[in-house]
Amino acid sequence: MSKEIITSKITGDSCIHVKHKSGLDIYIREMKGFSSVYALFGTKYGSINTMFRTSADKEYTTVPEGISHFLEHKLFENEDCGVFELYAQTGANGNAFTSFDRTCYIFSCSKNYTKNLRILLDFVQKPYFTKENVEKEQGIIGQEIQMTNDNPEWRLLFNMLKAMYHNHPVRIDIAGTVDSIAEIDADLLYKCYSTFYNLNNMALSIAGNVDEDEVLAICDELLKPCEDNGLETVFPAEPDEVVRNTITEKLPVGTTIFQLGYKCHTENDSEKQAKKYLVASIASMLISVKSSDLYTRLIEDNIINTTFDSEVFAGNGYFVVIFSGESEKPEEVRKAVAEEFSKIVQNGVCEDDFRRIKKVIYGSLIRQQNNVAVVASSMMNNYINSIGPFYDIDTFSDITSEDVYNFIKTELTPDKSVLSVIEKAGD
Repeated sequence: MSKEIITSKITGDSCIHVKHKSGLDIYIREMKGFSSVYALFGTKYGSINTMFRTSADKEYTTVPEGISHFLEHKLFENEDCGVFELYAQTGANGNAFTSFDRTCYIFSCSKNYTKNLRILLDFVQKPYFTKENVEKEQGIIGQEIQMTNDNPEWRLLFNMLKAMYHNHPVRIDIAGTVDSIAEIDADLLYKCYSTFYNLNNMALSIAGNVDEDEVLAICDELLKPCEDNGLETVFPAEPDEVVRNTITEKLPVGTTIFQLGYKCHTENDSEKQAKKYLVASIASMLISVKSSDLYTRLIEDNIINTTFDSEVFAGNGYFVVIFSGESEKPEEVRKAVAEEFSKIVQNGVCEDDFRRIKKVIYGSLIRQQNNVAVVASSMMNNYINSIGPFYDIDTFSDITSEDVYNFIKTELTPDKSVLSVIEKAGD
């Protein structure tokens, strides 16, 4: 077992990183004076990981879409009782989520954190899959899939991703389809569990009113050592071009909603990808914040309303800058955004705007250091992205307006944009 204390060169905050003898990476942030604790036990296993092999496999295994989400649901059941019942006895809030590139199991509490940590480490390491409980879950998740298919915002996102990506599995719904989950059985779940829930592919992140020695003692007791299985995940080749530039669907919504996404290149180096994410965040906010010329003009012309916003969405093999909101004239929004980026390419990034946006993001990063849940989630996020726990905040000050300019010039071009629209049914 190895241990290191990692300190931010910017804020002076520190966390403890332990590479446990079991293979698990453990991140502990002792936050004295705080009353709560937030913990995540996560694996680098999400909906995009549909093709993989280990060092023991000659061939790649391809699994049904949605199986990572299905597995997450099933881990909350064991032979004795449901996990939520155990958390209820200690007063903790338990939860979990599966996204494109990760699955995380969570608890938050203000007392009994050692008992809750025992529950967390215990149930995630005790899979219990049977023919009967798998068939039962297929019906439950099938209903969930149908519900999300009726969710306009969910449809908006996945319509955009399907119009953007030809082959990458990010284009597939996280929960899969009714047909794909019908292919899942107990044996397949155990195979995916043994592959991706290997502790060498996982991390524990815990922050708040905790004690390092107590956390590590529980880990020593409950973690089951395992050999690194040499996991390798692969993705199909993805061309630079989008599938189509526009996709529209009609649903019963109160007003037309849209997402305008730009398909960007991904970086093979994890730190370069993380820095690019920060650069892209500044680039998108330059034109989307309420103080920007574009926002003001589109509001005054009644083309957008106050729901207009931007975000960056990136992971293993995908990178998208998204502008979204409500508008009866989404094509005009697309045209205006493209023209605004063209102006920046012609005239350069306004230094005053750049510094202002940078201060806004930096201030947010600093404030987050006082939020137990955000601190724990950030450590887990950076583990998943294969970067240090303070990489974001320590790197942010090095970003220049030239970085932002080059990103806009090379990545945010009209030919790489996809406009996804949900119109009011009946119009």
